Amino acid sequence: MSLQNASIKLTHFVIGGFDTVKRPVAVGVVMLITYLLAVFASLVNIIFIVSDKQLHKPMYLLICNLAVVDIFYTSSVIPTMIGVLLAGVNTISYVECLIQMYVYQVGATMEMFSLTIMAFDRFIAIICPLQYHSYLTNTRTLVFTYILWIVACSFVLFTLVTATPLPPCYSRLRYTFCDYAAVMRKYFNQTAIISFFVSFFTFTFICLSYCGILVFVKILSNNDKKKMGSTLVSHLICVSCLYGPQFVIVILTRFGVVLTLEERQGLLIGTILGPPLVNPFVYCLRTKEIKIRIFKIFRKVNTAG
Repeated sequence: MSLQNASIKLTHFVIGGFDTVKRPVAVGVVMLITYLLAVFASLVNIIFIVSDKQLHKPMYLLICNLAVVDIFYTSSVIPTMIGVLLAGVNTISYVECLIQMYVYQVGATMEMFSLTIMAFDRFIAIICPLQYHSYLTNTRTLVFTYILWIVACSFVLFTLVTATPLPPCYSRLRYTFCDYAAVMRKYFNQTAIISFFVSFFTFTFICLSYCGILVFVKILSNNDKKKMGSTLVSHLICVSCLYGPQFVIVILTRFGVVLTLEERQGLLIGTILGPPLVNPFVYCLRTKEIKIRIFKIFRKVNTAG
């Protein structure tokens, strides 16, 4: 029987990435709590920004978009992992697997795009503070955000279209969810090269934005430097959470350290759960306007009580 004929009869995949986990229930509970906390925190950010007209500014619109991306990204695969660990549901249909591949890749791409456009926003705000509101209006910010979503969806759709006609390598996946590397390992090189290009381009753009800001910071007063530093630290934390695990894999591999499949998957899960958990708390706790709104709500609750 040919591989193509075999792929036609293949209707389900078995997710085997958690087979070696010794305490699946404990791991599943931790992931469930982390996932719910991340989604709740992102929803709080979205509700605050959407409901408060004073926060309808480019920076907050980008924070709101990042919160939407965080929910989209982490919800693409974490529920599947939780289902495997807590309910023992370790099968997924071929169509559902392709959909999961698509949603996950769109979420991962948009995470990078979102942090990149936020770096550009901070660059304009610091380098051209007087022209900032004329350069980045709410309308332009929204249009640019929509364009990034369209680009991400189109880019990932290309990889999915190339994957659909190809015969899957195995019916049992070695990974914890449906990803191109898990389903189409023999044909992974093309997608890996494209993904690396996107990661390299976005991270380079972010680094160049920081370099431009650091060059400009020499002419600022000490007070302005503190304000700028506080703004950049928030963004830097989010960038580190997203790109950090990727660079750990690259650096360790560069020095000849061979990571096991479990270690690679642990770093990958950290990349999926880390940013959506950290991002909303970073911007809630480090953004003055959002903190003030939260404190007002708590005061009303205490007064009513």
